[in-house]
Amino acid sequence: MQRISADLIHNSRAFYNPLKERQLDMRGYKLIVIENLGAMEDQFDTLDLSDNEIKKVDNFPRMLRLRTILLTNNHVTRLDGRVGRNLSNLEHLILTNNRITDLSELDALAQFPSLSSVSLVDNPVTRRPNYRAYVIQNVPQLKVLDFRKIKPKEREAARQLFESDEGQKLITAVQAAQEEKQKVAAAGPTDEEKQALRAAINNATTAEQLDQLERMSRAGVYDLKVLRAMAGKQ
Repeated sequence: MQRISADLIHNSRAFYNPLKERQLDMRGYKLIVIENLGAMEDQFDTLDLSDNEIKKVDNFPRMLRLRTILLTNNHVTRLDGRVGRNLSNLEHLILTNNRITDLSELDALAQFPSLSSVSLVDNPVTRRPNYRAYVIQNVPQLKVLDFRKIKPKEREAARQLFESDEGQKLITAVQAAQEEKQKVAAAGPTDEEKQALRAAINNATTAEQLDQLERMSRAGVYDLKVLRAMAGKQ
């Protein structure tokens, strides 16, 4: 288990990919939290964070050069829309095979002004009714969704849907879900999560484990399976 540090960034593989873009490869480090990316010094076009355990897309500093982020095969459930203001030139966001479940999380994509393609393939949210139409309507700058070009007739169908009673009911439901999620986040960890966190801290035997628990707390995302394993309870 590692954390993103200046040393890790400087020691990671950097190369020019087939598109002649400068790419930083940070795959497979078992990273949980995005942090300290200022050490990249905005010197890369593509950042590959695939095959880690990242749970939330947040904490990106202002980077004007970055065009592509690869986050395939992580544990992402949440997107922070404020990231879009710092990544104003980001064009491609690949979130294939993550754990996003709620349509409300996808509203954050609208905050990326230059975003033209997104992949949410193999996320539970893609099985939600009207998922594709919802993204097309709410992220109008997108040109490609899940590796399929968005056609004019799809945009028109999405517009008509969300002008209808059915579409308005969906928007209301998504907003209600978002408000409930915000209440839960403001309330902090549940009693079950607190108990599991305390048990994991009491049973931690290495500095690495304590560091992992600290990062989990800072991220505000508690993985009960991991906590119970660290506490010796399956």
